[in-house]
Amino acid sequence: MRSIDAVSMVQAGLRRFGPGLARAAAFGRIIGARLAAIDLVPFLITSADRIETGARWCMRTGRHLPARLGITGAFAWRCAAALAGIGLTAALVTGLAAKDEDQLQLASLTLPATNVTEQPGTSPRRVRTAAMAEDWVAIPRPTAVFNLEAPELGREAPLLEARRSQDGDRREDLLSFGSFAEPKPHLALRLATGEGAAAGARSFMVALATEAALRGLAVERSSAPAPIETRFGPLETADIVLAAGAESRACVAFRTPPGEARFAMSGWWCAAPRPGDRRQLSCLIDRLDLAGGADQELRGLFARSELKRQAGCAPSRPSRTSSLDMDASAPALRMKTAGTEPARIAAELPKPRPRPARRQP
Repeated sequence: MRSIDAVSMVQAGLRRFGPGLARAAAFGRIIGARLAAIDLVPFLITSADRIETGARWCMRTGRHLPARLGITGAFAWRCAAALAGIGLTAALVTGLAAKDEDQLQLASLTLPATNVTEQPGTSPRRVRTAAMAEDWVAIPRPTAVFNLEAPELGREAPLLEARRSQDGDRREDLLSFGSFAEPKPHLALRLATGEGAAAGARSFMVALATEAALRGLAVERSSAPAPIETRFGPLETADIVLAAGAESRACVAFRTPPGEARFAMSGWWCAAPRPGDRRQLSCLIDRLDLAGGADQELRGLFARSELKRQAGCAPSRPSRTSSLDMDASAPALRMKTAGTEPARIAAELPKPRPRPARRQP
């Protein structure tokens, strides 16, 4: 009964809408016939002629407009090229920034899923990302943890700034040797220690531009990153041109690749009077040493890296981590007592010779 009712309903609908569908089909056939009768070739030719005429008018106007404004043709082309370069640079920076933001958003979206898949009975592991400014606390009077002595840096003490995270798990020391504005060697070195020291989803160029902006500098040009080897592992490096107002210098930027290392570094090296090279930078990094106040894990890392130090890149003074193994105990001292010392001295004194007997007259 239901199938018969459905068939009857369909037939009733066809009888009701049949005349309208027939008129729509007839109207479609009329429109198709009219479109088929139109010759598109003359229309296309006319459109091409109009486009060519408009292009010629633009070329004549663009050719005579700089002369009327008192601008030479070469200067106008340079201005156009500069505007095109600025536009492409802005598009590139925007794309890189959007890529970093997408990676951070994806990381935040996948964080709950990572916590769900953890094994029962294990402590949850915190995911470290690039720390914001509000996550750090400045250390008013920091104690130097690292020391770097090299002939290229002179004898002046570096400027030291330090900060720590709110939870106390991380610390960053910023060492600045020399001045960027003065024509002498300049080294900006940021040393991060603790959990997630090498974490970060930013690309090399975006991280470099951000760190340079925090120090009042701008990155004018840069090359593609290339790795170099140091005693602390590989570093990403790139030839860059830094500018501070009208002053610009050729430097070499570097950073530790993102990973799970508890010790990382970044910054740039600007030599003088000649541009610095990667071999010189690698030797500077190999001269890095501990000054004091480091924990057991950091001292062990520096002690193990002594075997990877390049020949000729040792510091002027012996390293505090090169002579002793940090995991071994110091040898016991030999103590002297006051009771045994006089006996030993008396035993070592020469015995007096016997005098010969004198003859009686």
